[in-house]
Parts: sequence; C-alpha cells; structure tokens
Amino acid sequence: QVQLVESGGGLAQVGGSLRLSCAVSGFSVYNFVIAWFRQAPGKEREGVSCIDTVTSATYYKDSVRGRFAISKDSARYGVHLQIDNVRPEDTATYYCAVGPVGSSCRGPADFGSWGQGIQVTVAS
Repeated sequence: QVQLVESGGGLAQVGGSLRLSCAVSGFSVYNFVIAWFRQAPGKEREGVSCIDTVTSATYYKDSVRGRFAISKDSARYGVHLQIDNVRPEDTATYYCAVGPVGSSCRGPADFGSWGQGIQVTVAS
C-alpha cells in the first residue's frame, strides 16, 4: 500500500525556519519524482519544489528559490524540505506527492500519489 506521510509543519515567525519531511513507502521501485505542493485558502495548488530520485535534479518555484531546499532522506525513502526566511505568503497546507520520472513539478496533474497534507502557518 502506497503511503506518503508528511511531518514537521507548524507555526513559524516571519524570518524563521521550518523543516518538512515526507516518508514514502509501498512502492515496488523507488525511481520517481517527489514533489512538495502547497495550497492556500482560495488558491490553486502549486508546486514549490521537487526532486528526481534517480538524477537528484531539482526544481524550485521562483518565489521560493534561495529560501527552500529539497533533499533526499539518506536513511529512508523520502525527502525533506528546509524552509528558511519564511514569509506570510508561505502560509498554506503543504502536500508531498509522487509522480513518474519526467513529471512536471509546476502543477499537480502528473502526480498520482499524495500525502494528507500538513499545515504551515507564518505569523507576522
């Protein structure tokens, strides 16, 4: 059974940091793209970062580049998302998702497996 479990969200002050984690299990092979999406109330779900588990190539949305860093979990299947210098506009529910190699990380269409989501709130 495929499972994606997010952890590490919560409340942060502007300028602070958070580290999100996504644990992945249940796949027969672990060659895919793992992405982080976020969705704020009243807005569309948007891709903020992703990593190809085979090539380690990464993608970042322009507004988060330089503040977000995605990395593979060396001990288990999954990824981390380090969020530094958080801004109020980072407030959203963050979702971890898995899609096939070559998936476009700009939108959710290519991703078939999703976590339940985790809330990130930035207080100004």
